[in-house]
Amino acid sequence: LLVLQDCGADCAKFQKSELEYKFNKKALERPYTSKHSWGKTYGEHKRHLEFSHDQYRELKKYAEEIGIFFSASGMDEMAVEFLHELDIPFFKVGSGDTNNFPYLEKTAKKGRPMVISSGMQSMNTMHQVYQIVKPINPNFCFLQCTSAYPLQPEDVNLRVISAYQSAFPDIPIGYSGHETGIAISVAAVAMGAKVVERHVTLDKTWKGSDHQASLEPTELAELVKAIRTVEKAMGSPVKQLLPCEMACNEKLGKSVVAKVTIPEGAVLTLDMLTVKVGEPKGFPPEAIFDLVGQKVKKRIEEDETITEQAVENHVKKVKC
Repeated sequence: LLVLQDCGADCAKFQKSELEYKFNKKALERPYTSKHSWGKTYGEHKRHLEFSHDQYRELKKYAEEIGIFFSASGMDEMAVEFLHELDIPFFKVGSGDTNNFPYLEKTAKKGRPMVISSGMQSMNTMHQVYQIVKPINPNFCFLQCTSAYPLQPEDVNLRVISAYQSAFPDIPIGYSGHETGIAISVAAVAMGAKVVERHVTLDKTWKGSDHQASLEPTELAELVKAIRTVEKAMGSPVKQLLPCEMACNEKLGKSVVAKVTIPEGAVLTLDMLTVKVGEPKGFPPEAIFDLVGQKVKKRIEEDETITEQAVENHVKKVKC
């Protein structure tokens, strides 16, 4: 938890299972001979890894002491009951329960914010999820997710973020990534992801299939820093000359200048005018067509800037 806080993460999220409610007996009795196994059966393996209720209470207390949010994915309905009792700030719905509609209803009725991953699901299912959760609890978001560990770039499909934004414009959209590295997660933020979830490990070489798809602390710190930079860089949709651009504009911004000597009283034509970096500054390049047909009230030498004082009855246009 302290590592996550040091890296700048907002929240540490675990996952809680009540194994007899998440798996049936045969699933728990299934032989588990993988190199990642911590037991002879899948049940033994999961019992070895699962934190107890008291350990969760201790984790939450420590998170509060150091000032980081603490939550967990409730991997079955009884786990959700425990996490509700634990008073976590939001429920995470793992991809494996996103199409578990009775679970979604019961979780939504708890009234806590919900973060819902969408790995292994279709757009049709996500529309159903929205229709189930929204009337009960409007405070939820969807995360684009592909359930593969580690995830290959060609299977990430970041464009689903945009599809979700269009389909569900009234809820935040985020990204849950299982890829290696940070670039794809940063790109998700640039596409508008409001929540980013990544697995974290202290050592990718440790036993367990998730470690390879996780970030080590130095990568997490780099990711958080990059996300904060991108958040600042997203800025405003209004395109305008900014104060930080004034120095460049003063130095290199171009003006309309006389291509030839223009006598007093002449009516300007396009072939009399050109655009250069001029001293002093005069009309901006975009005004060149507006100058055509206007009369000059004094002689303008070749290569001289066209100024407002030189043009008869000039009314300066205000930029909006």
